[in-house]
Amino acid sequence: MQRFDAYRLHEPKGDDKPRLLRESLTVNDLSPGDVVVRIAYSSINYKDALMTAGRNRILREYPRIGGVDYTGEVLESNDSRFKPGDPVVVYGFGIGVSHDGGHSQVGRVPADWLMRLPEGLSLFEAAVVGVAGYTSALALHHMEHDGLSPEQGPVVVSGASGGSGSFAVAMLAARGYEVHAMSGKEQAHDFLRELGAAKVIPPAQAPQKPLEHAIWAGAIDTVGAEVLSGILAQTCRNGVVAAFGNAGGNDFQSSILPFILRGVKLLGINGNSSEPLRQTVWQKICHEYRLRNFHLLADVIDFDAVPATCEAMLARRTQGRVVIDMAA
Repeated sequence: MQRFDAYRLHEPKGDDKPRLLRESLTVNDLSPGDVVVRIAYSSINYKDALMTAGRNRILREYPRIGGVDYTGEVLESNDSRFKPGDPVVVYGFGIGVSHDGGHSQVGRVPADWLMRLPEGLSLFEAAVVGVAGYTSALALHHMEHDGLSPEQGPVVVSGASGGSGSFAVAMLAARGYEVHAMSGKEQAHDFLRELGAAKVIPPAQAPQKPLEHAIWAGAIDTVGAEVLSGILAQTCRNGVVAAFGNAGGNDFQSSILPFILRGVKLLGINGNSSEPLRQTVWQKICHEYRLRNFHLLADVIDFDAVPATCEAMLARRTQGRVVIDMAA
């Protein structure tokens, strides 16, 4: 049986963090599934980095291969919907957390979890999007459904230098919005302007009053906590705020006043959406939301660099999407 390499997290001993080991495996070592995929590209998301450090109790079962998304080609299939050579995208459904993920040269998943590569995207481009970009696109889809449009005013993105935030900045700019990128990383300012940000501003602080000077027609918040509180207090009448991140914490304090006096809408975004909605949003990623330059958004690394890059991400030394090229 053919062997391949994967990074597997093993249960910590005592108070230590999990052990991340590069191991030689076979398909039988992977979580069960109907379809085996040769992985072309995966990525490192903040959740992946947190798991390597044993933070937030994300991982409950060991051993586990991390990597919450990947793209590749089908090697073997016991499901008639897929055949060897089919290009596919995999994300969601607990991939990389409760089911072995993409930090491996080969993956195995149930056929119902697979999505065919959208027409018009390469495997690399789909990997740049990943679960981070998809969630940002899903947020914009819902925001525009609730009336947001470029002529209404500036849209702010918090955590703008991260994977989801940077994709949101680039996508909004390509869509014609005036984007204000919130980032505490001074070294990321040029990067964010290159993505299309009209302005780069410091992160929002906890508001002094329930309603402050109205600035934002909309917002994509990837941080939570006081940053979300500050954004809500500065959102314009009938503005739309989409929230899906908690890098700053799970709690935030606000007032009812932005909602009942300004009609602000707060949308919660969960990337594990239904199949029809997935198809709709990916079509927008291929067309209306399409980026001008996918390579600009991604830092491409080889497989050997996974452990060091997870550490760098936790130390806030990365920016944009980090894509793993399995062939590099």
